[in-house]
Amino acid sequence: MSAGFLFSVVIAYFVLLLVVAWRTSKGSNNESFFIGNRSSNWMLVAFGMIGTSLSGVTFVSVPGAVGMNGFAYMQIVLGYFVGYLLIAYVLLPLYYRLKLTSIYGYLKTRMGMLSYKTGAWFFIISRLLGATARLYLVVVILQATILDSFGIPFWVSTLIILVMIILYTFEGGVKTIVWTDTLQTTGMLVGLIAGIIFILHTLDINIFQSLDMLRSQGLSQVFNTDVNSTLFWPKQILAGMFITLSMTGLDQEMMQKSISVSNVKDSKKNMVSLAFIMLIVIGLFLYMGGLLYLYGQAEGGQFTQIVNDAGVSTKAFMLDGQNVIGDKIFPQLAVHHMPPALAIIFIIALISALFPSADGAMTALTSSFCIDIAGINRNPNMSEKDKKRFRQTVHLVFAALFLLFVMVFYWIGSRSIIDVILKIAGYTYGPLLGLFAFGIFVKRRPVDKLVPIVCFAAPIICFFIDEGVNKFNWLGGYKIGLELIILNALLTFIGLYFISKPVSKEELEQGTVH
Repeated sequence: MSAGFLFSVVIAYFVLLLVVAWRTSKGSNNESFFIGNRSSNWMLVAFGMIGTSLSGVTFVSVPGAVGMNGFAYMQIVLGYFVGYLLIAYVLLPLYYRLKLTSIYGYLKTRMGMLSYKTGAWFFIISRLLGATARLYLVVVILQATILDSFGIPFWVSTLIILVMIILYTFEGGVKTIVWTDTLQTTGMLVGLIAGIIFILHTLDINIFQSLDMLRSQGLSQVFNTDVNSTLFWPKQILAGMFITLSMTGLDQEMMQKSISVSNVKDSKKNMVSLAFIMLIVIGLFLYMGGLLYLYGQAEGGQFTQIVNDAGVSTKAFMLDGQNVIGDKIFPQLAVHHMPPALAIIFIIALISALFPSADGAMTALTSSFCIDIAGINRNPNMSEKDKKRFRQTVHLVFAALFLLFVMVFYWIGSRSIIDVILKIAGYTYGPLLGLFAFGIFVKRRPVDKLVPIVCFAAPIICFFIDEGVNKFNWLGGYKIGLELIILNALLTFIGLYFISKPVSKEELEQGTVH
């Protein structure tokens, strides 16, 4: 399969996105960009959110991680399921009752202006780092499979992709993204199903036989019972629940789409549907990951141990003279060991995974900065035309920041980007989780001017605890994994309690404390 043909597939897909954007952005305004005029269909939102929630990381990293950890990621997914239900029945009713455009507006009502802006800044930092890490992963794969053949530098490839995203999100915002995410989710799921069917057919095995083969090689184990392991199952389930509460329920990008639905009842349907769908879809991604390693073995690959630069022996999967365990296994097999039709489907699915994780993030970051930080909706001196011009300028600035941070990830490099993203979430979403938990469950009001100090101190303390436990063996072999987000949130919660005071009866009656 020539790189030129694959590149033409990418261009054709992008043209289709532009057509959808052109049709959906007709008559759009600032309200359309920020919240889709609160008229989105809940079924479209639920289906499109699959693509946003999964992204290129799930499409590439989750299957690749099976070679190292088996189906252990399913422990986190079980936690996701509980988290989605909590979002549906705790957070969404709160957001609708307050008629929020930005979910961080809750913090202003409950705690004050500095708390509100602190929450918004943590979202901006979190989403900027997380989205650019996801974008980096997919650009690296497109670079290796297509763009290197044309001699295009990595930074130019990233710039081209960002220009594509700007072109179809510049006007319509959320109103457009609800539809483009639906298209992109379809492309991703087609790639998933096609990959599973092809491998089963090629290896001439059925589902039950494949599961037996995975079990015999230790690739299908779900629950880890080693208390000291970062993959110990209670830690993973709890962490998955809190990650979903934070990265979905307290994330403006995800909630921006959910609260664009006309009423809370339909929005709950969207979230509960997403909970069940994600359980099934990620299970299929893990299953496909196992199949990829079986197919790789049939193509001459094998598991082995290699010694890294630090002299530590690690598990590897050698194929075509290189170690492809992790993020490299899927693209290597799809482009070099599968028929051309499968390579095309893989590229379409990959870019379908790329765009939802970047377009929605850029739109949400623009919305949060305009509404939460700049306060353009509170400025009576700005006309709608001025607000639109300001919003478009901010959109372009965030595109430039995306380019900068993708290049930072490129310079640093990482074997498994999903580990990087979850680590970032632990440090940056923890304070948001602590802020909202305190606001919802404690009848006290923190001193607003001290809230930023508590929220920025918590991740710093977490860093030193994480270093001490994992590197200096403070707890006798116990390792901190994804529960870092819980520790971070707990430190924030405790800090807020110490700087808070009981609220008056009048405040309770006025509804400023929920």
